[in-house]
Amino acid sequence: MRPVIVGWGHTAFGRRDDASLEDLIHAATRQALASAGIGAGEVDGVWLGHFNSGLVADGFCSSMVLASDPALRWKPAVRCENACASGAAAIFSAMDAIQAGRIKIALVVGAEKMSHLPTAQVTRALGGASYQREEATMSFPDIFASFARAYAERYGDPTEAMAHIAVKNHANALRNPLAQMRRPLDLQFCLSPSDKNPMIADPLKVTDCSLISDGAAALVLVSDELIGSFPQAVAFRAAEQVSDLLPLSAKDLAAFEGPRRAVAQAYAAASVGVDDLSLAEVHDCFTIAELQLTEAIGLAEPGRGREVIIEGQTARNGRLPINLSGGLKAKGHPVGATGVSMHVMAARQLLGQAEDMQISHPSLAMCLNMGGGAVTTYATILEPLKA
Repeated sequence: MRPVIVGWGHTAFGRRDDASLEDLIHAATRQALASAGIGAGEVDGVWLGHFNSGLVADGFCSSMVLASDPALRWKPAVRCENACASGAAAIFSAMDAIQAGRIKIALVVGAEKMSHLPTAQVTRALGGASYQREEATMSFPDIFASFARAYAERYGDPTEAMAHIAVKNHANALRNPLAQMRRPLDLQFCLSPSDKNPMIADPLKVTDCSLISDGAAALVLVSDELIGSFPQAVAFRAAEQVSDLLPLSAKDLAAFEGPRRAVAQAYAAASVGVDDLSLAEVHDCFTIAELQLTEAIGLAEPGRGREVIIEGQTARNGRLPINLSGGLKAKGHPVGATGVSMHVMAARQLLGQAEDMQISHPSLAMCLNMGGGAVTTYATILEPLKA
């Protein structure tokens, strides 16, 4: 009962004034069903990844998916929420149902509508994913600035590497027609605060922060006993989740221990290491997160990630391309959609269907979807299968 991906959908990310949350959900769902070549009536269950936290008035939206097609009516549907990892939470929940033998075909959708609200209101909503007893006055830029300052204190200033990450991800997004920010960034512009690149939370500038986005992505997962019925299939070689304590005060911020543990568990489950990976889609909600995740993946020892990034080892033609899609930084970060989007982008790469984003002959891809201040991390390793 090994879950495999056999279809996907993905809307454009960005300020989608033309689409409501429900519209985005319907679009991604219909694309995924068409991609898999199945009718909606064949779906056994539906999982929706959606953070919300006051971003929209609809607090009970799992059944919005059902209106995508009349044949989905009466299918069991549930919403999964785990902060910015809500999309991965929905994927893992669907996988559990398949592995338990309870269902054979699952529809997973991740979606968020954010851009209709003022930035301050979005910031407050996202802040609900922090530890309110101690961090209620902190925004998420404040939280990840704390990670950056802890990293700087232990290992040295990460600013140059963070700027390189922003430049790289914007360059990658130029190849992704679904990305929100399809324009290049200049390294010098990213390095220094300015009127057009102000400091948000020292040392994080605007160019270090992911985008407020609308969008949806969807996957069709099936039990591997059915893969002979599908022309394309991507399997989970590993799927691991680690959750850490919620308060920042309870963690060593320079260590990024939760993501490190999730990655280590995924490598052990898949019997592979970093050098076996062809690409990775990681949770660069802020550029410091990608720097710390680059080290968590094992591409560099703690404190040495700055060097491999500046050298270009994570660039498109580098040792391990990271965020070929543009990542959260440039592709966009509609919170509930992000984890599902990562898996769509990785699956497309592995099957040679990534068009202008495509790299040559990838064999294994890692996805790292993180919730909160390195509180929960979902690490998956994907591989293509022949039907």
